[in-house]
Amino acid sequence: MGTAVREKTAIVGIGATEFSQNCGRSELRMALEAILDAVEDAGIKVEDIDGMVNYTMDTAEQIEVVRSLGIPNLSFFSKVPYGGGASCGTVAQAVAAIEAGLATTVVCYRSIRDASGPVTYGDFEPTRVSGDTYMGMYHPYGLLTPVSWVAMFAQRYNYKYGIKDGQFAPVSLVNRENANRNPNAIFYNRTLSLEEYNDSPINVAPLRRHDCCLSTDGAVAIIVTTADRAKHLKHRPAYISGAVQGMSTNGEVMTSYTREDIATLPEVEEYGKLLFEMARITPKDINVAQFYDAFSPLVPMQLEALGFVKKGEGVDYIEGGDRIRRDGELPINTSGGLMSEGYIHGMNLIAEGVRQVRGTSTTQIDDVEYSLVTGGLGVPSSGLILRRG
Repeated sequence: MGTAVREKTAIVGIGATEFSQNCGRSELRMALEAILDAVEDAGIKVEDIDGMVNYTMDTAEQIEVVRSLGIPNLSFFSKVPYGGGASCGTVAQAVAAIEAGLATTVVCYRSIRDASGPVTYGDFEPTRVSGDTYMGMYHPYGLLTPVSWVAMFAQRYNYKYGIKDGQFAPVSLVNRENANRNPNAIFYNRTLSLEEYNDSPINVAPLRRHDCCLSTDGAVAIIVTTADRAKHLKHRPAYISGAVQGMSTNGEVMTSYTREDIATLPEVEEYGKLLFEMARITPKDINVAQFYDAFSPLVPMQLEALGFVKKGEGVDYIEGGDRIRRDGELPINTSGGLMSEGYIHGMNLIAEGVRQVRGTSTTQIDDVEYSLVTGGLGVPSSGLILRRG
């Protein structure tokens, strides 16, 4: 399934604002800045954009972006729901639109003020109670925030596989090491030791402060076009070998507790099969991965769901961190990830995936051919495999 679109498109432009705790401007302003940065990076004109995909959560509306930038004729536009699960999904929809002949050059973007805006996704706000019926089963019992929802999955994962406190630390430490080499990362100047990790407070058991991503202001834009056109633009193309979305049955947004096994990621397992089939490779062929790391347990769980290791072996794989460091078997989150570079709902992970195949990352891995990027967890999700041009 989907192999017909393999490497028919490519990412040719990446753009971003700075990542901060208080950007001092609107989401629309940041979206425009990121898109213009991506246009410059690609070496195209704003007038070349004829497609647009962003998140349903974006307050920077497409019609405002089109008017502000003077885009003359947008022939394809779409939005993807489910928060961070949308990240690679924006690229998947761009690929579908281009292959269907509905557009030739699509910009994907996310602009977020999660640190300073009126709506922050990491904290509970009494005025922002979910209208989803199933949340009525959770809110009265204190399950009010993303960290509390994911902690339930992590508790079950720990119980099932005998994971002890501190065994998720390598994810946080390796992310921080990578961020310390990335001047654009929020934690560029702040190191993290194992002692600091172990001394950090429990947010919601078993998740410590340093197991969690950080609220961030910022925007990222990605430009997708045909593989043929990509050959004649400024940078080495990042060919899209695979781009898929996945939604499994009996799910809820962040709280699928009634599933038979909540120590697994069914959406990732299912889209992963399609993703590797589309790219015609296996997990062994991946040279570097940008895993959606809103919370550290999600990394070993994704290693299992995508077939890098067997069920229950994810924490053993990350033990000590050597296998996931820059010179390890599978380097991960080389810009610092959502936990240490910034939380742009996953779009910054796509930009880093592109930098790895271009050879321009601040934690560059040697001889990268295939770069994996994953979308948000606990929701309908998405994944992406890029190949060096």
